[in-house]
Amino acid sequence: METLFEELKRYVQWGPENEAALRDLHPRAAPELKRIADVFYRRIIEHDEARKALEGGESQVGRLKVALEAWLDSLLRGPWDEAYYERRARIGRLHVRIGLPQHYMFGAMNVIRLELVRVAERVFGDRRDVERGVLAAIGKILDLELAIMLHTYREDLIAQQARHERLATFGQLVGSIGHELRNPLGVMESSLFILRGRVTDERARRHADRIGEQVTVANSIISDLLDMIRDRPLEITPARPAALVAEAMAAVKRPPAVAIVAEGLEALPDIPADESKLRQVLVNLIENAVHAVGAAGEVRVRGAAAGGALVLSVEDTGPGVDASIRKRLFEPLITTKANGIGLGLPLVRRIVERHGGSVAYEPSGASGARFVIRLPVEGPGA
Repeated sequence: METLFEELKRYVQWGPENEAALRDLHPRAAPELKRIADVFYRRIIEHDEARKALEGGESQVGRLKVALEAWLDSLLRGPWDEAYYERRARIGRLHVRIGLPQHYMFGAMNVIRLELVRVAERVFGDRRDVERGVLAAIGKILDLELAIMLHTYREDLIAQQARHERLATFGQLVGSIGHELRNPLGVMESSLFILRGRVTDERARRHADRIGEQVTVANSIISDLLDMIRDRPLEITPARPAALVAEAMAAVKRPPAVAIVAEGLEALPDIPADESKLRQVLVNLIENAVHAVGAAGEVRVRGAAAGGALVLSVEDTGPGVDASIRKRLFEPLITTKANGIGLGLPLVRRIVERHGGSVAYEPSGASGARFVIRLPVEGPGA
């Protein structure tokens, strides 16, 4: 079967002559790649809205320029095979993850196009037939690049639609079952209250207490399920990230040999947020990290301000998350815990997204897991 990349190349009529033209241009353009990267990022920095999309802010521009030079080198050198397509698709998915608006890609690609055309015209100006072939190849390869990146946005849109449909079905089921279960649980609580007053045997009292604990757990699960489908307005107030993290850390029980460390939080600015909801997010992530670490290890909560966003990460020294379920971590009823039901992370994502932010899983070094939250400093919808 024809792959997507093969279909795209056939559509733009990409052929061996285009590959030869770019390889001919490559050694002549290589000395210009650093300058093109400088022009590219200078244009971004000069544009207020485009600058906000820079992950890590202006401080990361030096590293990004080096990455762009490597991207340009590969663009002209090839080989333009399926491995090339996969590398480009990963870049597109990164753009989706950091929330880069699609329209900036058109402008960015145009900057690259103009600079490469200028180089080609300068080095092949006295050879019109060669120049025409090189210009055609530049146009085709950049069209292919743009098509690949836009395809990653389409993949994300389809995934979001499927997720919304699942959540809608899930919500209808949860709303019905949750309300139905609350009634018998209420009866159980009332009956248990009466029984406790009449039980004198210490062993029977312990069993009554155990029943009460499990009724509380059941009520908590129902509350989490209903929170997944409710759209109650957020109570936005100025929130101090350092204070929220400290409160969340204090609320999490952990073994004596598990350390929870906070870094880089005191200097963070206040953000508009629903404090109780955001605290719930942090408690869930820290509890998961403590559970992953086991009897001994470390959980680290880091904070930074970058590119108009607040970045909070919770990482642990546990075994990490199996690659087979990483893409489904934030779906309801997906869990890695033996006794979990898979509501914590979906609820985390829902709360973070309602704040206008994003949350993602990232591997942490050789082992461990890292969950990264990005929240707008100016608040939801700003």
